[in-house]
Amino acid sequence: MTTPLEAALRDDWGRLLALLVAQFRRLDLAEDGLADAFEAAARTWPETGVPDNRPAWLLTAARRRILDARRREATLARRTPLLEVDARVAEDAQRVMADAGEAVTDERLRLVLLCAHPALSREAAAALTLRLVLGVSTEDVARLFLQQTTTMAARLTRAKQRLAGERFEVPGPAELPGRVGRVADVAYLAFTAGYAPGSGPDVVRTELAGEAVRLVRVLRGLVAPDAELDALLALMLLQHSRRDARVRAGELVLLPDQDRALWHADEIREALQVLSPLVGAPPAPYLLQALIAAEHATVPSSAATAWDRIVARYDELLALGDSPVVRLNRAVAVAQRDGPEAGLAALDGVVLRGHRLPAVRAELLARAGRTDLARDQFDTAIALCGNDAEREALRRRRDGTAAP
Repeated sequence: MTTPLEAALRDDWGRLLALLVAQFRRLDLAEDGLADAFEAAARTWPETGVPDNRPAWLLTAARRRILDARRREATLARRTPLLEVDARVAEDAQRVMADAGEAVTDERLRLVLLCAHPALSREAAAALTLRLVLGVSTEDVARLFLQQTTTMAARLTRAKQRLAGERFEVPGPAELPGRVGRVADVAYLAFTAGYAPGSGPDVVRTELAGEAVRLVRVLRGLVAPDAELDALLALMLLQHSRRDARVRAGELVLLPDQDRALWHADEIREALQVLSPLVGAPPAPYLLQALIAAEHATVPSSAATAWDRIVARYDELLALGDSPVVRLNRAVAVAQRDGPEAGLAALDGVVLRGHRLPAVRAELLARAGRTDLARDQFDTAIALCGNDAEREALRRRRDGTAAP
């Protein structure tokens, strides 16, 4: 069961951090102040009760801690006058929490664009935005980037240091297009974090995925028409449309077993409308992935899926750039088309950190009747899996794999 503090961390962290950066113009102070506010809430809320307006309480506490820090930094006083917390803090917080804002008025988008600054690498920009804007844990960010948690923590620290002193504003017309690709990557990584949580008890995190979809919508309204953003929106809508069918009785439901009546037909229609003008365009990663998702969304059952076309799309993706994740997904499609042994052969040479590779290999070995090897691979996947629900699903699948 999610506690009020956990809900606040998930729902309010990004917006509160953006407001603090907008006011105080320093990312380091804003993050430290907000972290201190959450720590104070963890100490006091169990004793005093959860406030009626949690965001306003946290914003007030964070502002007070930032002001204290600025008073201690006497050398900054000449350049940055102290801003006093006034009696309208709660009112301001209520207004901001009720009004998500659109386009350039969206403070979270401003923070995303700050994190996508050219001073950062594309990967650092994506990782920093996931951590600061959407509140994804450092551990889960590391999992998304296939890195050790300590390595990612160090990279995030370096990224924040490089942004010290940068202006918190939407870039001008000349600079903005150069950041769009970064923000698109950020949004899709956030979406991935929503539907493949690396750790914790959640089967899926639909709120995080929905926030990523909203981010893409807002960005499309801010910039000139962009085929990459259109393809990304179509891809995310097609995948997000299945959210209500992904979980049953608290357990993860894989695509072939999902009740398609629960899919959101309106979102599928919108995605196909967005995707239609792009069919036949030069291949690009988001476009090819969207076309794969459309193959699943437009057939009445898993059995009717055109796996030959899906394999061909994965081949096009690999032609654009080799990727162990793409190879893993292609192997699953090959197994569906040609059988489990063909899928296992397609996995030869694939190297991928985490539990997904041994989990797929275990499933294919079980389907091929090689149960001893399958159970060994399930054990490996279970040991590597950090998500509680997915780990339990792997245990059930292992236990259901009969010994020869």
